[in-house]
Amino acid sequence: MNSEQALVHICSRDEWNEALGSGRRVPESFGADGFIHLSTPAQVHLPANRLFAGRSDLVILWLDPTALGSPVLWEPGVPTDPSSMLFPHLYGPLPLAAVTSIEDYRPGADGRFPALV
Repeated sequence: MNSEQALVHICSRDEWNEALGSGRRVPESFGADGFIHLSTPAQVHLPANRLFAGRSDLVILWLDPTALGSPVLWEPGVPTDPSSMLFPHLYGPLPLAAVTSIEDYRPGADGRFPALV
């Protein structure tokens, strides 16, 4: 699968380990938002820098969109994102079977997270 087809999800290493125990990932934000925040590899740095600045315990879950098992809707992010940019939101739990690989996601020397493509 190439990076143009992939979706990604950011979480901490501890949250990933918790998901391994339960067989799925259901972040706390799911209860408040009703969906799980996903990104494309090219846009993941926007929420990462907004929500996780300074963290060094994050991982990127690379996902196969065809294995998610729940609807994915493309919706606006926050007002500071480019007006035409839509983010994928998963309206259901994230099944571990959809995770194709995991990699550490660390900020650069300037403290900012990079895009993945």
